[in-house]
Amino acid sequence: MIYSDALLKDVLTQTKRVAVVGVSMNPVRPSYFVARYLSLKGFEVIPVNPAHAGETLFGTKVVATLSDIEGDVDMVDIFRRSEAVPEIVEEALESFPKLKVIWMQIGVEHAEAAALAEARGVTVIQNRCPKIEYQRLFSELRMGGFATGMISSKL
Repeated sequence: MIYSDALLKDVLTQTKRVAVVGVSMNPVRPSYFVARYLSLKGFEVIPVNPAHAGETLFGTKVVATLSDIEGDVDMVDIFRRSEAVPEIVEEALESFPKLKVIWMQIGVEHAEAAALAEARGVTVIQNRCPKIEYQRLFSELRMGGFATGMISSKL
């Protein structure tokens, strides 16, 4: 899929509340550091993982399912295998009438689930990472993809 930078930037600027489905409590897992990064950038991150429901991550209680979230969310970020996507999208559409975005992480795609969400007017982004896109679009990436803040290669 090809998404314009304008679309991605729009999504990342307008999104305020994100449910991260499949978030891990393990700090070396991508779902952990993406959720942490988003929370550090000012997004309200709601962690969703039934194995850790009731625990706290980034100051927020982990919920078991999307339907356990009080209020609406702007975006559902999916860190699950592609075959799990249809059920997640259906629950998201049922739980959040004002949902704006379904975001599927790198390696995650599901055409039918995407079509279902798009038919409801929800923007769908597949096989991308919001952390990477945020860093790229808001000039946080440096040579090699690292935000080192260093101008020189000399220490």
